[in-house]
Amino acid sequence: MSFNDIFKSSFLESVSEFSIIDTILGMAVALVIGLFIFVIYKKTLTGIMYSSGFALTLVGLSLVTTLVIMAVTSNVVLSLGMVGALSIVRFRTAIKEPVEIVFLFWALAAGIVIGAGMVPLAIIGSVIIGVILLLFANRKIHNNPYILVLNLLDEEAEQGALGVLGQDVEQYIVKSKTVNAAGIELTAELRAKNATTSFVNRIHNVPGVENATLVSYNGEYMS
Repeated sequence: MSFNDIFKSSFLESVSEFSIIDTILGMAVALVIGLFIFVIYKKTLTGIMYSSGFALTLVGLSLVTTLVIMAVTSNVVLSLGMVGALSIVRFRTAIKEPVEIVFLFWALAAGIVIGAGMVPLAIIGSVIIGVILLLFANRKIHNNPYILVLNLLDEEAEQGALGVLGQDVEQYIVKSKTVNAAGIELTAELRAKNATTSFVNRIHNVPGVENATLVSYNGEYMS
């Protein structure tokens, strides 16, 4: 088989059947929507630590997905091979926040819709999703949950510390209690009033309280 036969093959002819203008327009729209998702992610970030790598992934994911869907929709044979190739891909990166899954699927869905040629649907859907996420993210939570760890000498100190908690916090519940020769270690989950933490100082001033540690609690970890 000569090079002329290779260039005349139906495989190369089918691969070359695409519109350069449509490809550029689709990738441009995917870039704009990816940047929009990037901005919404920064605006709705609840934590202090900002992951620039994850934010950049959202933009790249929308572009790559758009490119793949464009290739799949232009060639039936390629679409079958793409399904087989993607079926062996495994992602091992851990998701730190549950809301990050929403942004990942948003970027994927936007790329799929744009690659399929439904650009208005991608734009309208992305705007609606972005507005909803912004509305819910801007809701202020005044009674943040905390975990309080106390080291107490005796039961009298325990009663005094719990008395302060009953007066100065909105609600609390004892999660664990450890008694040994050195004293008592008490762990309580609570919600503070008006996001103030001055009650920790008053607990520490109770006779018999050796140590009082307050940590923010998001339901997933305690440190």
